[in-house]
Amino acid sequence: MSWQEQINQELAKATEGLNSGNDGLARVCARRAVALAAQQRLEQQNLPGWQGDAMHQLRQIQKETTFPSSVREAAQRLLTKVTEQGQLPMTKDPITDASIIIDHLNVNT
Repeated sequence: MSWQEQINQELAKATEGLNSGNDGLARVCARRAVALAAQQRLEQQNLPGWQGDAMHQLRQIQKETTFPSSVREAAQRLLTKVTEQGQLPMTKDPITDASIIIDHLNVNT
C-alpha cells in the first residue's frame, strides 16, 4: 500500500470516528496520518526518519521553527491530551488540523 493510501485510510478512519461520536478514535487516526506524512516527506528527502510514535513526531513538527506557525499550532492542538483540554488549546476537528500539517508536508516535498 502506498504512503498516500495509508494516509487516506487513516483520515477515513478519523472521519468515521467523528461521525460516530468517537472523538478519541478520530484524534488517534489523525495523529497517525500526520506521522505517515512526516515519514514520507523525510524518506523522499533522503533524511533520517524521526523515531518514535505519532505523538513524538507531532512534537518534532511543533518544534520545527522553519514550519509556519499555523502548522506548529495544529500540531500543538493534536498533541493536547483530553485530560489537558481545559488548560491547553484542543481541536474539536482533528482532521482539519491533520490536513493543515499534511498539506504543508506535501507542498514542501
